[in-house]
Amino acid sequence: MHATAESGADDRGTAKEPVLQVPMAAFDRLAPISLWALTDGTITHAGPTLGKIVRQDLAGQDLFALFDFRQPRNLSTLEAIPPAGLRVLLRLRADPAIGFRGLALPIGGQVFMQLAAGVSLLEHLGAFALTAADFSPADLTSEILYLLEAQAAVLKQSRDLNRRLEEARARARKQALTDPLTGLWNRRAMLDLLETLIAARKPEPFALMQIDLDHFKRVNDTLGHAAGDHVLRQVADILQSETRREDLVARIGGDEFVLIFRSVTDPGDIDAIARRIIARLEEPIPFEGHECRISASIGTTFSQHYTHLDVDRLLEDADVATYASKRAGRGCHHIYSPRLREGGAAPPPERAS
Repeated sequence: MHATAESGADDRGTAKEPVLQVPMAAFDRLAPISLWALTDGTITHAGPTLGKIVRQDLAGQDLFALFDFRQPRNLSTLEAIPPAGLRVLLRLRADPAIGFRGLALPIGGQVFMQLAAGVSLLEHLGAFALTAADFSPADLTSEILYLLEAQAAVLKQSRDLNRRLEEARARARKQALTDPLTGLWNRRAMLDLLETLIAARKPEPFALMQIDLDHFKRVNDTLGHAAGDHVLRQVADILQSETRREDLVARIGGDEFVLIFRSVTDPGDIDAIARRIIARLEEPIPFEGHECRISASIGTTFSQHYTHLDVDRLLEDADVATYASKRAGRGCHHIYSPRLREGGAAPPPERAS
């Protein structure tokens, strides 16, 4: 049905007001947040957007049961709406945070209410899945929605960019702290952890173990660097399998490794781990039809033996203990004690009681 306008004069010659007929579908497009009601408050029709907000079919519903009129107050009938219309302010009784403002106008024995979304509705657009298509193109809400959608798109791009930057930083930091050949932590990561443990308000005890591979140079000299790289990767796997998730395994040089065992204070436990590592490293490592044979000299020091912790002193003492193992014939483990600096034998490890 097309909109038509009629005009003319009545039998007395009085000019008649134009009558505009508009299909309801077109009217709903022009006024999607609107309703028609009888003077007793019975709703006869509601715009589609208003139906989405209320989440039910409004036809036949009681206007005053659904909405609380804040202006004019105590409105209980629509019979008193003047011909020129009346400004109204109302809120959903089911959700008082959602409010509307508009104009109530008597037309053809019913009352038509043209409503507009309040700021409170704009804050809840996502809850009702409303888009620009749910509002009249002439409604400023459409402009606000375009701005909100543009803002949401910009924020999403910003969040995605920040996420990618953070992931890139994390990758860069991990690469900076990782040994590229073995995937173990590197010297910088080891130093970072030692400094963190030392600087803690309540220092956490730990054992620092240094491992120097024995006979590794022979592997490189006889079978080549590819064999040496293969051996180093196998060593890394063994060391990781002999430590816990909270411990650190770092490659700090060509064939030198450092292990930090957190909250470990028992020399007997550490000696058992060291012996296990040596036994596994002395097993032949196959490579392209050859057997690579290595061993390890290991030295350990404990943080609880120091009145003042210092990174350089810890590493130096662990190195002294490692050198003592090399002097003793390699393939063995020593725990640091001051007598090792004098070339004396180290006391056997004692299990804490």
